[in-house]
Amino acid sequence: MDVQPQFATVAEQHLDDVYGYLLYLCRNATLAEDLTSETFEKALRHWRRFDPRRGSARTWLLSIARTTALDWFRAEERRRRREHSVALPDVHEDELLEGLSPGLEGALASLSAGEREVIVLRIVLELDGEAAARVLGISQTACSTRLSRALKKLEERMNHERRLDGAQQGAEAPARPAPGAGK
Repeated sequence: MDVQPQFATVAEQHLDDVYGYLLYLCRNATLAEDLTSETFEKALRHWRRFDPRRGSARTWLLSIARTTALDWFRAEERRRRREHSVALPDVHEDELLEGLSPGLEGALASLSAGEREVIVLRIVLELDGEAAARVLGISQTACSTRLSRALKKLEERMNHERRLDGAQQGAEAPARPAPGAGK
């Protein structure tokens, strides 16, 4: 009779395999990390269903990873279709952006729709992580990760904008005569 190993041991043994497989499927390291995390969350929730007599833990984890990736690709395709169908300008968009600096408006506009969506849910609407994740149809961990990455991109773009503004202002400043020049 086979004894079921501890989940932590199995997860540690097969983490690299799962990540490598997902990286191969999606060809994006950040996405592969997110999907790996989601895979192990699912595996932990369903660990009691794992039967070592039916196959190895590695095979079981990779099948969960595959399903997780395919679900993500399907959801992403639906999201893209939905965004495309509602891409017409919204008359309320100006109201939402009212009072924002042009730099912040531009930085927000440069984010993906998914990144803007998580920022709106968590920051503007002040939903907690669990509620925002439920709205987005993703795990709470994935929601937190998406928010963190979106805020990091927003900060990077705002800093870039500030550097450009500073360089532009320096170039536009009139030249001052050096002290003692012209005497």
